[in-house]
Amino acid sequence: MKKIWLIIQREYLTRVRNKTFLLSTFLTPILFVGVFAAVIFITIKGQSTEKVAVVDDTGIFQKNEYKRGGVEFVTDITADTSNYQSKGYSAILYSPNNGINKTGSWQIFSKKNFGVMQSDAVRDIIKDEYERNVFRQQGIDVAILDSVKKASGSLSVETAIIGQGDEIKKGNSGVAYGVGYAASFLIYITLFVYGAMVMRGVMEEKTSRIAEVVVSSVKPFQLMMGKILGIGAVGLTQFILWIILMTALSLSLGFFIPSDIDPETMNSAMSGIENSPQATAFAGLKESLSSVNVPLIVGCFLFYFFFGYLFYASLFAAVGSAVNEDPQDAQSLMFPITMPIILAIVIMINAITNPEGQMAVWASIIPFFSPIVMMARLPFGVPGTVAYWELGLSMLMLVLGFLITTWISAKIYRTGILMYGKKPTWKEMWKWAVRK
Repeated sequence: MKKIWLIIQREYLTRVRNKTFLLSTFLTPILFVGVFAAVIFITIKGQSTEKVAVVDDTGIFQKNEYKRGGVEFVTDITADTSNYQSKGYSAILYSPNNGINKTGSWQIFSKKNFGVMQSDAVRDIIKDEYERNVFRQQGIDVAILDSVKKASGSLSVETAIIGQGDEIKKGNSGVAYGVGYAASFLIYITLFVYGAMVMRGVMEEKTSRIAEVVVSSVKPFQLMMGKILGIGAVGLTQFILWIILMTALSLSLGFFIPSDIDPETMNSAMSGIENSPQATAFAGLKESLSSVNVPLIVGCFLFYFFFGYLFYASLFAAVGSAVNEDPQDAQSLMFPITMPIILAIVIMINAITNPEGQMAVWASIIPFFSPIVMMARLPFGVPGTVAYWELGLSMLMLVLGFLITTWISAKIYRTGILMYGKKPTWKEMWKWAVRK
């Protein structure tokens, strides 16, 4: 154990002191948050208001001015297609069968196409004023329509989770979606990035003949475990630093919003982002983390992060020990290892929308998929969506899978680390694994 610990220290300290590690650790959060802040700033600053002249003979528009979503309507019967630009308008709107509009629909004339949000705003203004006009024609107070819209807009449906006894917890599918997606994707990145790092580390030591010196004083299994655990500690350190830095930087995003921006323009500019499923999930996450069992999620994330990494890192180490300098050899042998990881992220996308489906349940138990798929299901509730036996069996299978793959990989590693000049096949590697 002492020798393994020394190898862990060497692997850890060598990598955390590396300039590449330091730059990637500190620059990645800055770049990520910086790009997001730039998008917000440019979107808000670049949001322009389109001024539209309205030529209406239907009587729908009762006011002189309307403003919504980056569009300003101004009733101006003197405007036409020959002078609307000189009057400062960017478009002119004709009511049905009016002027040059010979159709039964509202037509807007302009030198350019409007943006999606501005086109929606045009339709919304016409629709709202048409509804108000119908109310007026029926002798109904328009204020009633406004009050109905206001009341219906404030309606919401909350999910209450029935726990043990009389315990009631607030549920939020947006929070579960956001947490599950983020946790699964982080583990997905971990398996790829740090698994490949283990493989490259083994290949470097093999090609430089350092392994020959090291294995003279330690067993190949000790060398492999020390390298896997050391690089795993590097990955955990980097993730913790990323979370701390990104949280701190995200809190400063408010400084990127111009202080002189009009609230109406800002809401319009942000509406496209806010209506996306990911943004809705993030907003729900920010508002109501109480709907998720945070200690359970954090504990399970660390478990699946650690053992999922160990499960695949041992396989990557075996591949690294079997190949030589040619990267194409490594890619061909990596394919059977990377395919389950890619398949797991595909299943995760299905599991996050149907966490109780048969595919999601069994994939969250099979060790090749469970680190990613189970983390997508857990935020939806334990034991509501994920039964205790499913979680327990998933963890047990992952630990057993790690022990089995480590045992097999160690036998491949023992032979492959000292073999040079020959490209092994999977058949030969299997013979190394079953050899006593």
